[in-house]
Amino acid sequence: MSRSFWRNCRTCSLFDGFKSLFLLFKWRSSLYKLCYKELICLLIPYFSLTVVYRKALDEDGKRLFEQFVRYFDQYLDMISLPFILGFYVATVAARWWQQYMALPWPDRLILTIAAYVHGYDSESKKLKKTLVRHCNLMGVLLVRSLSRTNNNCKKILEEAVKLGGFMTKREKIYYESIETNVNLYWLPGLWFAQNLQAAFVQGCVKDTYAVNQIMEELLDYRGKCGTLWTYSWISIPLIYTQVVTLAVYSFFFACIMGHQRIVDPTSAENGITADLYYGFSLVLKFFFYMGLLKLAEQMICPYGDGDEHFDVDFLLNRHAQVVLLIFLNC
Repeated sequence: MSRSFWRNCRTCSLFDGFKSLFLLFKWRSSLYKLCYKELICLLIPYFSLTVVYRKALDEDGKRLFEQFVRYFDQYLDMISLPFILGFYVATVAARWWQQYMALPWPDRLILTIAAYVHGYDSESKKLKKTLVRHCNLMGVLLVRSLSRTNNNCKKILEEAVKLGGFMTKREKIYYESIETNVNLYWLPGLWFAQNLQAAFVQGCVKDTYAVNQIMEELLDYRGKCGTLWTYSWISIPLIYTQVVTLAVYSFFFACIMGHQRIVDPTSAENGITADLYYGFSLVLKFFFYMGLLKLAEQMICPYGDGDEHFDVDFLLNRHAQVVLLIFLNC
């Protein structure tokens, strides 16, 4: 290998290192953006107690203050926060990834329809577009109902009529006429099956094998929609979330006193670990533990408008464009 090759490798490694370092100073979607309010609420009483201890208390008051510091420092050892928080975050992360993998993508169903629904006349093209539109409508109704930014049924239906023509006004009226508390996102799948049956009778779909292939893709799409709806219906038990949240906040409440630096010559003999004056290790602990808790809170319901939530608008617009691009060439 030439020297220039190894020089370029070292340059690339150095550049990647600076790039990784630059990520620590980003604000959008960052740890600091999620935790800065809680950090301020932690540091204000911490430094206030530090000033009171060093400037306002007499010797007897300082000795009493140091006893409280020892007590809270022992309390910190009682909380197994890494284990509690780590298991909780792992559970939430696995749930978040499974929700991502269950997001419905209509591409396979569209390609299957394009392959098995024959004809290039206006009626055949209309049939293909109707089938795909009903498929996409099922995903639109479900994903919009899961989103915390827009979960009003009437607004969802109005948006479905406007956004890429996913729903006709007639279908909207029929959908609204059904009085039930059940989420009817699956109803367009029923319309899809009825149209596919009519297409088979009319001869647009030649044989039962083609019908089976199209229905298998539809059922796979419907299955992913059902999985997402199940995740929205059955959440992580509230008690588990409360236990973890209580453990984290009580830990840092104890840190306000337990991480105070004791100006006591006997502190080393008593086994008290003195922290830095400005609580540097406390800030690091706060970012590690509170950051993980905030991450879990962001990942429990990933359909909102947060920086790291699923971009539902992009997904639906992308599906609408795919439909138009494919059937312009059919």
